[in-house]
Amino acid sequence: MDVSISKIIVHCSDTPDHRDIGAQTIHAWHRQPPFNFDGIGYHRIIRRDAVIEHGRPEYWSGAHCKGHNKGSLGVCLVGRNQFTPAQMDSLAALIQDWCRRYPIRVICGHRDLDPRKTCPNFNVTEWLKNRQLTPNNNGSDHG
Repeated sequence: MDVSISKIIVHCSDTPDHRDIGAQTIHAWHRQPPFNFDGIGYHRIIRRDAVIEHGRPEYWSGAHCKGHNKGSLGVCLVGRNQFTPAQMDSLAALIQDWCRRYPIRVICGHRDLDPRKTCPNFNVTEWLKNRQLTPNNNGSDHG
């Protein structure tokens, strides 16, 4: 376990809501300009059917939020702003899992760390409150 991980950052693919893509497609995009990353920048992708796909290994720093990649895990919801209830359920389950395994202190959207971004196109803080998923109330053994 990498105890330096303390943040979860939620993203969206900003693709049309009717279009389902997966980690393999995003991996290919991230290897091309303008990104030119070594590979997919996110640690998990949540597809339209709520399937969670692996991206980068959790022990690798992400490439998903400039200035905040070290010590964070990035998850990307496929779509733009009409995420399915099943996707949101998968997101909640993933957050709960990560909060059990890491001392998570911050859970936020990309837009909360970069005012030029709208991603993930919803208020993560409010959504977390509605789901009763806050860093201080996550069932974690880390305090």
